[in-house]
Amino acid sequence: MNDFSTEAMGLVIREQRQAQTPSMTQEELAKRADYGKGGAVSISRIERGLISPGEHRLAAIALALQLTPEQIKQEAGDRTRSLALQRGQRPVKLRDQVAETKRRHAEITEKVAVRSQMTQESGEAFNHVHDVARDEFFLRFVELAESISGAPEPERPSEEEIESTGEIPTAIRIEAMSAGIANAIRDATAGAAVGAVGAAAGGAAAYGAFTAAAMFGTASTGAAISTLYGVAATNATLAFLGGGTLAAGGAGMAGGILLLTGMVAAPAAALAGAGFYVLRKRRNKKEEERLRTEVEAAEAALDQSQQGFDVMIDVLQRAAVIMEYVRVHGTHALEKWRVSLPPEPRDWESLGRGGQERYKEFLTVAACLLAVSNIPVGALLSAEPDALREMDKAIDETLRYADKTIKSIV
Repeated sequence: MNDFSTEAMGLVIREQRQAQTPSMTQEELAKRADYGKGGAVSISRIERGLISPGEHRLAAIALALQLTPEQIKQEAGDRTRSLALQRGQRPVKLRDQVAETKRRHAEITEKVAVRSQMTQESGEAFNHVHDVARDEFFLRFVELAESISGAPEPERPSEEEIESTGEIPTAIRIEAMSAGIANAIRDATAGAAVGAVGAAAGGAAAYGAFTAAAMFGTASTGAAISTLYGVAATNATLAFLGGGTLAAGGAGMAGGILLLTGMVAAPAAALAGAGFYVLRKRRNKKEEERLRTEVEAAEAALDQSQQGFDVMIDVLQRAAVIMEYVRVHGTHALEKWRVSLPPEPRDWESLGRGGQERYKEFLTVAACLLAVSNIPVGALLSAEPDALREMDKAIDETLRYADKTIKSIV
């Protein structure tokens, strides 16, 4: 758990930015910290205490301010304790208590509104690039792979590999998912269910079917591949960004965004009953006590979910960058491979060694795409601190591995 509040972190970053010689603008800090388009908006949200930068973002901000992340964290921790002492001194007069509670209520409402907006923006941005990568790379690769007869059964992770560690390494998980996808392609080539689903229900449902095959296929030990996700393996895995609903030909990410936004907005929803008292120009001591209690509970809920929210937004944005790379470079590499393929009907031997290796590489890219797509971001919002740290570590490993592997291939 962090020893600093988002408000304190924002104050420290703003003061350090303004203390530069000459004073640095939010736009300049965003540029120096390698934020993309609209980066000044993110800096503004951080400085207002609405969000907190993740570890790699904080490192970039610290470098831009000629500080270390540890120095900023230390100062933010000191400021957090100072603010807590100040707020521990409750106003004596009822009128002043009412004003303070209204201010805190407004801050909660604003923070939740910003969180909901960020969730929708990040979710929709990921969903858009994900859908393009799915249609133009994943499903196009499956279509080409189905035209190749006699492809060998892919190697699966050995029992020794799986049992050698308590936590299954990302490389083994990707290898297992590659095997699941390859077997689904083999089944489709033979006219089995996956091919029928794709023909009858279209690309989204076909993608969902391949997702299910990769996630619920079996490893050499007979264990479900989905269990190879360690702490991150929950039923939410396929629910993330429409994995499960896609398999059923459903709404996909649209439902996922609504679900995540609802979870983010929960603290504000809890204050709905208190709105009447906020709007009243005058209220008695009993009403003030009731509203203050509800405001404090909502503040605690926001504080508890802050780290999970920050990780979720960071994951969605990093995942979108990976999907965009697949969309641009993966589709280009796939098209070059398609042009090099022998005419149909084609079999495995006709591909030659180079074509066979390229098939295996694209299979790995497809597995990386699925692994990133099915990260259970929704679970981050409700995870306890210890579980959140473990999930964040596992997800970061998946994103780093997928990014490095995809770039090494395409």
